[in-house]
Amino acid sequence: MRTAAPATRRPPVPAPRRDHRYDIDLIRVLAAVGVIVCHAAAELMAAVGRDPSGGGPVYGTALTGDALSRSAVPLFFAIAGWVVLCGAPPRDGGQVRKRLARIVVPMAVWTVVYLVWDRIRDANTDPTRQLAWDALFASVRPAFHLWYLYAYVPVILLLSVAALVRAGKRPWGVGAVLLGLALAPSLLGDLARLLDVDRPDFAWQFGVYQIVYAVAGAMLLSLPQAAVTGRRRRLLWLAGGLCAWGAVAVYEHRVHFPGAYGSVVVALLAGTLLMALNRIGVPERFRPLLGRLAGASFGAYLVHLLFLEAVAPYLVRAGAGWPGAVAALTALTASTVALSFAAALLWTRLRLTRWLG
Repeated sequence: MRTAAPATRRPPVPAPRRDHRYDIDLIRVLAAVGVIVCHAAAELMAAVGRDPSGGGPVYGTALTGDALSRSAVPLFFAIAGWVVLCGAPPRDGGQVRKRLARIVVPMAVWTVVYLVWDRIRDANTDPTRQLAWDALFASVRPAFHLWYLYAYVPVILLLSVAALVRAGKRPWGVGAVLLGLALAPSLLGDLARLLDVDRPDFAWQFGVYQIVYAVAGAMLLSLPQAAVTGRRRRLLWLAGGLCAWGAVAVYEHRVHFPGAYGSVVVALLAGTLLMALNRIGVPERFRPLLGRLAGASFGAYLVHLLFLEAVAPYLVRAGAGWPGAVAALTALTASTVALSFAAALLWTRLRLTRWLG
């Protein structure tokens, strides 16, 4: 009697390798530089008291710089949405926790650094201990630029849970954290009322516009190559971006400064710039450097305020004319960008990114 031959196992088919998106690296670096431009422009604007009568050229230069940089934060949310939903969806709850740790741990370290830095300079408006306690609940003093991360973490958490559920997983742990963030404001308010204590502000929350930027970014950045390439198409998007830049400047001058990230004009600016850069070709010789800068962009974002606040008093003058104002913004931005990325690249080489970003 013939026995059946054992079935041969076929080797598992490896998942197709995704091509690295250098265009997204470029957008990430430009967004990080945009944040620095935003805060450099804020130094000029503060010098004239947000009033053109305090120095027209400085006010106009600050307004122009800030208007362009309004696109930076929406672009960061767009990239985050693409990574979680399309580029590298999480495999399980453990991977989500690791991703969040890479954000929260450096955030905590730099919060301490900024608290100490401002205490050394005698710049803290409240006792350092109180500021540190408030930071647990999402205070942005003195590191005001970290407000973005208090919203970014819940956005990543929500999108990750949605991606895992869509993939048939049950991420109970990270889902419980997400639920805790949702209920915390009400719970803290109730406890404060029962115990008759001050209610700490709780801002580990996101706005609707941030989720929309993330989802829209995932949709746009995942468009096929044929839908976004073409010189004429990119020029049209760039032209639209220039018009949106002007619209943001007018909005900030006539309506509200700084412009709201959820405003129509800011959304148009971010969208046109995103489409102009979407799947743009990066020459081979620039790719290694661009990859390193993209990897250092988070660290540069975290540290840049230290350098900017140290350099600004030597460059910013309310009475400067147009050449002086433009030179001040350019020099302040360039020096802060250079110092911030150099520092981030240095601690990356020292393998300190786990702690410093």
